Amino acid sequence: MVRLDENEISFPDPELYDGHEGIIAFGGDLSVERIWFAYQLGIFPWFNPGEEILWWSPDPRFVLFPEELKVSKSMRKILNRGVFTFTENKNFRGVIKSCQEINRVGQTGTWLSDELMESFITLHEYGLAKSIEVWKDDELVGGFYGLLIGNVFCGESMFAKVSNASKAGFIHFVETHKDQLDLIDCQSHTDHLESLGARMIPKKQFLHHLHKK
Repeated sequence: MVRLDENEISFPDPELYDGHEGIIAFGGDLSVERIWFAYQLGIFPWFNPGEEILWWSPDPRFVLFPEELKVSKSMRKILNRGVFTFTENKNFRGVIKSCQEINRVGQTGTWLSDELMESFITLHEYGLAKSIEVWKDDELVGGFYGLLIGNVFCGESMFAKVSNASKAGFIHFVETHKDQLDLIDCQSHTDHLESLGARMIPKKQFLHHLHKK
């Protein structure tokens, strides 16, 4: 792994350097400029608050191609019944705060520190970070956020306060934007997203999509 200089925004080239188990660098800072630069290279931060900042570019990469989206019959019924309504970029702060605070099975605490959260809020204010909100009876019950880089949406985190909320929001987002997106970066494997059609691809293939003009 490479130690980053806090005074210089640079990273190892993820096409040439694999690092250790997907970690290619550590240190640096969580400035808006560094985070945006990292995502353009296919690198993302993931670490426990209070510990060293770790920067990842795993191989393989867990992604979803919009045309491979899987929607179960039960989820299609929920969507058709209009159980949820959806918005985009209407409550970014509410979404990211909920992602930070939601209790997750088998997880204590959160990797989403206050500093990292504020950097993403600033990226949203710059028009670079996007949120998808899921509502039920005028209450924010689910959603997710991420960065849009070219034709790749880099998903960061999602939450659900009621059953199927985040899944419904994800399906709605993919079906609404499938003509504009090459793929959605899911970063690391989850059974939840695999059930929707996400799969592993080589890092080299992911970087090819990310860098397409």
